[in-house]
Amino acid sequence: MSNKTANTSAETIDVRELEDDTQNVYLAVNVISKRANQLSTKLKEEIKNRLEPYESDGDSLEEIHENREQMEISLMFERQPKPTLQATKELLDDEIYWRLPQAGDLLPGE
Repeated sequence: MSNKTANTSAETIDVRELEDDTQNVYLAVNVISKRANQLSTKLKEEIKNRLEPYESDGDSLEEIHENREQMEISLMFERQPKPTLQATKELLDDEIYWRLPQAGDLLPGE
């Protein structure tokens, strides 16, 4: 997972900055939301793959002591920027490609 130097804590931004690219704050929030969902899905898959070797059916005393690596992996992911913060930074830095769908792009019934 790339840590694009997004801040790990929330910070106040001017709403008008979000409107620079989209001309609409609600559209900007929608773009951020969709990108954050993409990042979150990718992060969950990466965590799952990294923790898969540590899965077991029972908890024995030995397994509890051996899970130090598992805890370190979990803490590493907890320290990363949250997907919403990262998506917001990407939008403000013009790193997200987005477009409005055309009328012909929609499937029937949508």
